[in-house]
Amino acid sequence: MKTSRTLPRKWVVPWLLTLILGVVAAGSDAQADNPNDRLIIKNSMRQLLTGRNTFRFDTFGDSAFWGGTLKLHQAIVGEKLGGVGAGVSPAMALAVGLKVDVDALPASLLNALKQGQVDLGDPASTLALLKANAVVGIKGQFDGAGRLESVGITCALCHSQVDNSLAKGIGHRLDGWANRDLNVGAIVNLSPDLSAVAQTLKVDEATVRTVLTSWGPGKFDALLFLDGKAFRKDGQSAAVLIPPAYGLAGVNLGTSTGFGSTTYWNAFVANLEMHGQGTFSDSRLSDASLFPVAAAAGFDNVRHDDDLITSKLADLHVYQLNIPAPKAPAGSFDATAAARGKSVFANQAKCATCHVPPLFTEPGFNMHKASEVGIDDFQANRSPTGQLRTSPLKGLWAHQKGGFYHDGRFATLADVLEHYDTFFKLELSSNDKADLIEYLKSL
Repeated sequence: MKTSRTLPRKWVVPWLLTLILGVVAAGSDAQADNPNDRLIIKNSMRQLLTGRNTFRFDTFGDSAFWGGTLKLHQAIVGEKLGGVGAGVSPAMALAVGLKVDVDALPASLLNALKQGQVDLGDPASTLALLKANAVVGIKGQFDGAGRLESVGITCALCHSQVDNSLAKGIGHRLDGWANRDLNVGAIVNLSPDLSAVAQTLKVDEATVRTVLTSWGPGKFDALLFLDGKAFRKDGQSAAVLIPPAYGLAGVNLGTSTGFGSTTYWNAFVANLEMHGQGTFSDSRLSDASLFPVAAAAGFDNVRHDDDLITSKLADLHVYQLNIPAPKAPAGSFDATAAARGKSVFANQAKCATCHVPPLFTEPGFNMHKASEVGIDDFQANRSPTGQLRTSPLKGLWAHQKGGFYHDGRFATLADVLEHYDTFFKLELSSNDKADLIEYLKSL
């Protein structure tokens, strides 16, 4: 009688790496004996796997801030379990956009979820998910008695989704997808002590909480901690949409206002936004006229004796650049109309002038003044560049929630086209616009 065996989990990654390297080598006989080729392939696979682990699970030591300073873990636990307040149940966590990785769940917990035997209203169930390392982007630290003693965040918190294969918010990871359900402000607002944030911004805690509440789902304001500008001149929140982190290979400058490359932004976020422990340098942030908060806080030159970030940036960068933009699902767009829209994109609408296929942004310097695209320069002027990036369009279908442009000012693709049609005097027909929308949805 034959019996089946499953490889122990700790063996899977080394086994998979060996298998992939063998297949690659076998498929290229002409290069199979070239030791340098083998070295490059081996190194690239190591970086991919290491970078993936960093993206998903590394807090860079930021639990010292989220747990130690803000005491967020106390709010998660709740008063009944030794923390403060009502606690955070799985139902509440899902409601503010947190996701659960179904592949991380132990079989017993997975079966209990499927059978409806997990109390989704009990904070104790949240702790069980954290112990399983199943809450995407949130990493709990537990003591010997199983009590949650701190919590940290990872890159995946904002830049991963799940496929909802088990239930809404519970499924297989989709790394690189913008979490437009995530209410970052509401999550941070749970912290019982925001005095450190208030001190940095030189305001009271009540003001901090008002600002956090103004963000809403799918938005975050990284620049608030540089310039202190919480609201636009029209009174709307200055927060911008969480962008996807896929499809960035070949794209110059990693953010909508062009602060720097993708790896620059990784270092920026890990040190200044996640509050990890590393090294970060950008003399531009010492300009008190543009970045008063950053200049006062010394964000232009951050140093930690135990640097938990810098050594991980290269592998993280490699992984991110290898996350492809997801292909539009069959049936999600009209293929015949999209074929016509491709011609409109390249010709009548002149979209391809800046959104150059196949990158769908400019090869080279891809920045423009706000006046060139017919919008205000508030967000552009919060950046050292004073400009806005031509956003890459691949995978556009997967991040339509929350609207378009950096701040979601255009609710639909039709609104975007109406803006450009008017501003550039394109005189597109209604059929042209309809076809162009189908093409954009197909990218």
